[in-house]
Amino acid sequence: MENLWAPWRSAYIGKPQSECIFCEKLNSSEDKENLVIYRGNETFIIMNLFPYNDGHLLIAPKRHVGDIEELSDTELLELTKMSQFMVQAIRLAFGNPQGFNIGINLGKVAGAGIPGHLHIHVVPRWEGDATFMAVIGDTRVISEALDRTYEKITGAVASLLKK
Repeated sequence: MENLWAPWRSAYIGKPQSECIFCEKLNSSEDKENLVIYRGNETFIIMNLFPYNDGHLLIAPKRHVGDIEELSDTELLELTKMSQFMVQAIRLAFGNPQGFNIGINLGKVAGAGIPGHLHIHVVPRWEGDATFMAVIGDTRVISEALDRTYEKITGAVASLLKK
């Protein structure tokens, strides 16, 4: 049997979680520790703790809402604008990925890991990133530590905000 080491995940194993991980992170001021990238007026951006690829981000409304039909026009607009902004930031941070998956899973049966708090996934993609490990071994290989990815993305966000 092959071992795939991911020691940074040990901090999350067995840790009790609040009812909503997004609300917990949003209500904390420890953005770096919580991997919060940016806070807008209506939304915030956080890195996925268990990413599909390097740079996998989640964009969520600040308000605890689980369905797209419950969003205000202001929240919906900012979610879309933040998605656009984060594509620009990820392009800058990662040297222009070849594509992106951007989407929402509404409801547990649709794959929502946190069905009570709607969020948009932004996942950068590169040709060949779905290697044999994912197909044969049911394992993803993330090539960069989360703290390094955080620094790259927050640096790109700061650079774009200066323009």
